Amino acid sequence: MPTIRRLGPILLLLALASALQAQTAARRPLTLDDLPRFREVRDPQCSPDGKWVAYVVSTTDVKEDKSVTHIWITGVDGTGERQLTTGQEGESSPRWSPDGRYLAFTSSRPGKAKGNQVWLLDRNGGEALQLTEVKGRLQGYEWSPDSRRLALVVGDPDPEAEAAAAAAESGGKPKPPQPIVIDRYKYKQDGQGYLRSNRHSYVYLFDIETGKLDRLTKGNRDEAAPSWSPDGKWIAFLSDRGPDPDRDPSNQIFIAEAKPEAVEKAITPRSSRIGRSRPEWSPDGKWIAYLEGEDKKWGAYSMNHLAVVPSDGSGAPRLVAATEALDRGVGSPQFTADGRAMRFLVTDDRSVYPARVSFSNGETGARVEKLLEPPVVVSSWDASGDCSCVLSGGDEKYTEVYSFKNGELRQLSRRNDALMSELQIAPTERVSFRSKDGTEVHGLLTKPLGYVAGTRAPLLLRIHGGPNAQDQHTFSLERQYFAANGYAVLAVNYRGSAGRGQKFSRAIAAHWGHYEVEDLHAGVDHVIKMGVADPDRLGVGGWSYGGILTDYLIASDARFKAATSGAGTAFTVSFYGSDQYILQYDNEIGPPWNPKSWEIYQKLAYPFLKADRIKTPTLFLCGEKDFNVPIAGSEQMYQALRSLGIDTQLIIYPNQNHGITRPSYVRDRYERYLAWYDKYLKQTTREITEQTK
Repeated sequence: MPTIRRLGPILLLLALASALQAQTAARRPLTLDDLPRFREVRDPQCSPDGKWVAYVVSTTDVKEDKSVTHIWITGVDGTGERQLTTGQEGESSPRWSPDGRYLAFTSSRPGKAKGNQVWLLDRNGGEALQLTEVKGRLQGYEWSPDSRRLALVVGDPDPEAEAAAAAAESGGKPKPPQPIVIDRYKYKQDGQGYLRSNRHSYVYLFDIETGKLDRLTKGNRDEAAPSWSPDGKWIAFLSDRGPDPDRDPSNQIFIAEAKPEAVEKAITPRSSRIGRSRPEWSPDGKWIAYLEGEDKKWGAYSMNHLAVVPSDGSGAPRLVAATEALDRGVGSPQFTADGRAMRFLVTDDRSVYPARVSFSNGETGARVEKLLEPPVVVSSWDASGDCSCVLSGGDEKYTEVYSFKNGELRQLSRRNDALMSELQIAPTERVSFRSKDGTEVHGLLTKPLGYVAGTRAPLLLRIHGGPNAQDQHTFSLERQYFAANGYAVLAVNYRGSAGRGQKFSRAIAAHWGHYEVEDLHAGVDHVIKMGVADPDRLGVGGWSYGGILTDYLIASDARFKAATSGAGTAFTVSFYGSDQYILQYDNEIGPPWNPKSWEIYQKLAYPFLKADRIKTPTLFLCGEKDFNVPIAGSEQMYQALRSLGIDTQLIIYPNQNHGITRPSYVRDRYERYLAWYDKYLKQTTREITEQTK
């Protein structure tokens, strides 16, 4: 009998292990048919009573070849998850009224006025009602503390677009477009197109009961990010009132009484380098927290700093010393409900973690308290009452909404759980190594599905863009797709990346294609030494700055057997004035007619000027209407390789900007990536020769 009792738990463990093995065996690799099944979850918002979280879910309509967003809701205990809105046009930006009676959202669904408008859902039930009827571009909105008004950010309408829409609706023949008149220093922006001098964005006040809409101030400059004071008497907002905002972008924080045609007052100096983040009031209304950037010379490598300023303008702003000591970028600042601390997110070496620092009468504590230990990535932190929610996931977990309390994350939304339960996910591990000059560099390595220790696999070096970004502990469809198809995938946070401090990020200023290339090569060498990568089957690729670095790599080393370069540049000087980075060219490198600057441009252009060194078959891809990195960058490199007889193709995605968003094009890009790599990294030399013929 004692022996039988001992066997019971053992048999139970064996049964559980067998069931787990069967479950794992039943899982399958990720395929492109899974892409439209993934749900992008974002923008979680706690209800004022702290009992509910509203959030946005983006789905793919394969038939219509587009993405649609809808509003969902779940209890903070994880129960009651359900979809609140439906419709062909989709809905986004859910915001609870402070009294908890309404949930507002924005949508372009048909109604009393066209275009994106604010709609209201009464929590007692009923259909959503259109609230606003603004003309122009609704860019954002904020509830007043008493729930009676909204602060709206509205851009001037485009008369030509309105006339064309009216003609189309009436069945009339549209007029030919008018000439585009450009007179601004910075005159183009990806996704916005050409920037006109006579079109701006302003803060408006909207009365919920009467529907009356009034301008907040009389200013004639762009305004953004309105933020109500706790008592509802004031509005803080951002604006650049300098003599030439294009040439010297320096947002300041202004405050104005929350009434029509108020007179604004600057509470930060003209020398401020404030981005587009919303000013945050302390609960007592005496302080405003915000993010301070850096001088325009370092704009491409800027690291946000936490600062506070008296809301009445009675004192100078100051940086929070405790966060400065971190030497890491921070984001999403907000005061705690009791005003005794400030909370924020810290970008740190492949992680983004929540933190806080004590605050009292303008003074902050000397120590930053880390609220979650890395590795972790959280974003979109919101809190109200007992509710605190974030977006999170992991290397092997797709992003969902989580509650965050007492140092623990608990999953609330489950939009991707069913799909993830079907998939076999490749593990990702952290790697560290030394670059050529001894600098320590970090990255992430995803091994192929079914990888057997001691064997070598084809390796893809996939390079992130930015460069002021980082590869981090979040689920990567790209890495998982390649791993499901037999590739090891290496992601390197080369110098210039975020998360490693100011010196690390600024190291590449006006010196592109040097330290990054050394760091990337060192990463590949490290994975070869690990025994994971096959040195004879190496591929490389990336998008944006990742595409630029791909061009640098294939022009400096012939060991890569295949490359995919997306939205990159190589002949740098030819982009002066043709992309959206005129500020960076003038302030980081200098204008090309300056002899010293011209020497730098020549050095930066070595992938194009030394294209005859390239032996790697390369696939170039780009968006037709990309104003960020215009199509010419891919065209020039494609033409160079075609002229030199190197196998190459140029793929142009019609009507796409810098980011490829049309679902069928997203799938097409993955298909082309894999086919190109497979051709050169998995086939024999004879098969490649026959296909090339």
